[in-house]
Amino acid sequence: MGHLGAFLFLLGALGALAEICEIPEVDSRLVEKLGQRLLPWMDRLSPEHLNPSIYVGLRLSSLQAGTKEDLYLHSLKLNYQQCLLGSASSDHNSHCQAKTSTGQLGLYLLALRANCEFVGGHKGDRLVSQLKRLLEDEKRAIGNSSSPTPWLSPRLPAHKGHPHTSYYQYGLAILALCVHQKRVHNNVVDKLLYAVEHEQHLHQGHLSVDTVAMAGLAFICLERSHFNPNKRLQITTAIGMVQEKILRAQTPEGHFGNVYSTPLALQMLMTSSTSHLEVGTACLKAKAALLASLQNEAFQNRLVISQLLPVLNRKTYIDLISPDCLAPRVMLRPATETFSLTTEIISVTLKVLSIVPPYKQSVFVLAGSSLEDVLKMAHELGGFTYETQASLSGPYLTSVMGNAAGEREFWQLLRDPDTPLLQGIADYRPKDGETIELRLVRW
Repeated sequence: MGHLGAFLFLLGALGALAEICEIPEVDSRLVEKLGQRLLPWMDRLSPEHLNPSIYVGLRLSSLQAGTKEDLYLHSLKLNYQQCLLGSASSDHNSHCQAKTSTGQLGLYLLALRANCEFVGGHKGDRLVSQLKRLLEDEKRAIGNSSSPTPWLSPRLPAHKGHPHTSYYQYGLAILALCVHQKRVHNNVVDKLLYAVEHEQHLHQGHLSVDTVAMAGLAFICLERSHFNPNKRLQITTAIGMVQEKILRAQTPEGHFGNVYSTPLALQMLMTSSTSHLEVGTACLKAKAALLASLQNEAFQNRLVISQLLPVLNRKTYIDLISPDCLAPRVMLRPATETFSLTTEIISVTLKVLSIVPPYKQSVFVLAGSSLEDVLKMAHELGGFTYETQASLSGPYLTSVMGNAAGEREFWQLLRDPDTPLLQGIADYRPKDGETIELRLVRW
């Protein structure tokens, strides 16, 4: 019986391991090459280029940038404090509006925690209060959580609206406050719980994997920190729902949603203590897909890279609850620059059919140019105008030919004939002969 008991115990242990999301070690050269893509961004210390996600990603990775990290964090602090205290110059003010958005402040709080800092003092309290006010504004934009009429049931929610920013930023802000041990009201958490349960509210009419994953990370932090005890059962249930949604979104290639939403999805699955028979297999399949994408150099966006580097180090944003700032990390060496003498010119056709009159123009740019370069060239040629706005993952189109995206509208990027682009204007590099359509769509 002793042998049988040991055998059954071993089978149980193996079964438990199969249900856990573990990422096997990846070739250190691939990881280093990925980290090297962040180094040029760390030299860009102007307000419009500073991005806290870069610092967070490196601190949770197996890599370090030495004194560059210290200088970058110092620049982040100066920039955000100037914006929050209202001491920025007029030239700086245009960037402050973006820096003090829900998601940007949330990322900044994560950056501070990645340096083992807790917000405190007058400046820290002001930062926390500002983020909590933004969350309250977002909550009101979504709708009241209960009926204003006292004799009606308080279980009649009004969640018909949408946050000013997005549920991604909403979840990020809750996560950021949580890792700093700052509580948020139950009715703020309620909005995210409802959004996860009714996924059509999350993003542009379809499931957004990274939005769901960010919500899941926020719930896991609340659960582990024992915050909102009255919501504990709902939070635990929501964590399981998020895990199920992510698993259902896995593509035949192995990605969760798409290649760029997979890193954050893996962070959530790696952190979740909810066991599932499919989890281990799904994570191994996703790891294989990520490895192929790494070898093909698919990751160029700094936000996605900063979410992937922790995964490759078996870390997640949840580790910021109690970060290990003394863990050894390998010093990043700048990549060896290669200079190409080729000056190949390619042709890209740009068209906008959702305006009157329609616009269509062929633009000639250097091979390897980004879609943003194509837009700039079209503007220089005349007859084409556009505007962009900074976001967590880079610039995005807000207006084309004087037509600004209104409420619940956005300018979609498509490769002809009708393939939505997964990358933004700064990251996508058109090929010779491609036609790119800018389409104003409503969601």
